[in-house]
Amino acid sequence: MSFVDVVFFIYVFIGLYMLSLYLFLYIPNRKVLFDYPQGKPEPVSIIMPCYNAGKNIGKAIEHLLSLNYPKGMLEIIVVDDKSQDDSVKVINKYVSKYNNVRLIVNKRNSGGAAEPTNLGIAAAKYNYIAVADDDSFPDKDALLKMIGFLQSNKKVGGVTCAVLAQHPNNFIQRLQSIEYAIIAFNRKLFDLIDAVYVTPGPFALYRKKTLIEIGLFDTNNLTQDIEIVWRMLSRGYVARMCLATHVKSETPHKFSMWFKQRVRWNIGGLQTLIKYKSLLFRKGMLGAFIIPFFSISLFIGLFGLGLFIYLMSKRFIVAYLSTKYSVYASTAILSLQDFTFSPSILNFFGIALFVLGSAFSIFGLSVMKQRDMRNDSFFNIGFYLVVYLAIYPFIMITGLYKYWRRTYSWSTRNING
Repeated sequence: MSFVDVVFFIYVFIGLYMLSLYLFLYIPNRKVLFDYPQGKPEPVSIIMPCYNAGKNIGKAIEHLLSLNYPKGMLEIIVVDDKSQDDSVKVINKYVSKYNNVRLIVNKRNSGGAAEPTNLGIAAAKYNYIAVADDDSFPDKDALLKMIGFLQSNKKVGGVTCAVLAQHPNNFIQRLQSIEYAIIAFNRKLFDLIDAVYVTPGPFALYRKKTLIEIGLFDTNNLTQDIEIVWRMLSRGYVARMCLATHVKSETPHKFSMWFKQRVRWNIGGLQTLIKYKSLLFRKGMLGAFIIPFFSISLFIGLFGLGLFIYLMSKRFIVAYLSTKYSVYASTAILSLQDFTFSPSILNFFGIALFVLGSAFSIFGLSVMKQRDMRNDSFFNIGFYLVVYLAIYPFIMITGLYKYWRRTYSWSTRNING
């Protein structure tokens, strides 16, 4: 058995292992995926970091004001990170109109969401902290359905919900809509084994005491919503996922914006992984599952791309040298048979794994009720599975290069930035 065969079987093993894990988690828990502990309303401070969001910040504030939650138990703190547009002017209109809307203007542009969020937490009056993006819109019952997770268990440090795409109008946004729904489904399955490793920025709920205890959000990390959860897990806390409610988030409408955003996510993931690498096989599920899973997720596509390039290059070189020799020798070294596809056990396992993985992804979409039965929906799903995911190794290469050169920054503060 060649080295390539061994690597391929490792790929197949990892794929079948994860698919089996998902199935073993889903089947016995399929009736409780959308359950949540009943909680009671308690005062919540919603922190919304803002930067150059004048076009949509008013809509975001109005949406938070319309949440199904006792108005006397809700304060909205918008922290402007030294915007260059009319964001402050728009926010002040709501501050003057509503007693529970407050504005904090950062003294400088921090270049990220962590610092303004920390300023908001420090100013918050209440014991529960929700963090929201200025381009995201939580379901009206989000707080009511999420707060019970914190109230029922003091070891729960943060709660997230399903992040779905808001108004997927064009092709790239529809692909992201598929991705977001699959991620939400898989994240809930991870919740069943205490392996939720991120509380995404669009909307998450925390206990203020816990955030202060562990040191607030990391201002040096490009994905502070991942890092904060890993820090919680390293201190004995867990994060939870509420699939019964959701937040709709605006997604990039151009490929260049999407690529830039995903590069930032990859760099932030690398920062977090390097920061906590010493906890591998330590600290419960963080070291036993999350760090290995996260590492494999980041690099397996990159390694697969390298293997593919190697095999194609090898085949091309052999074909080139054989053709060149056949010309000199005036004999046919290559024939059409040399370019035919020969079935093998490797091909079988590869195709079977792709089919099974695709079927499970489609099933996850059906559970999330995200399948669009228009004529082009199956084309979108097929394109997502075959082409969209194949771009990720190139995103990882770009992220690694920027991380190595230290040329990264939070250059996109919202999807239009």
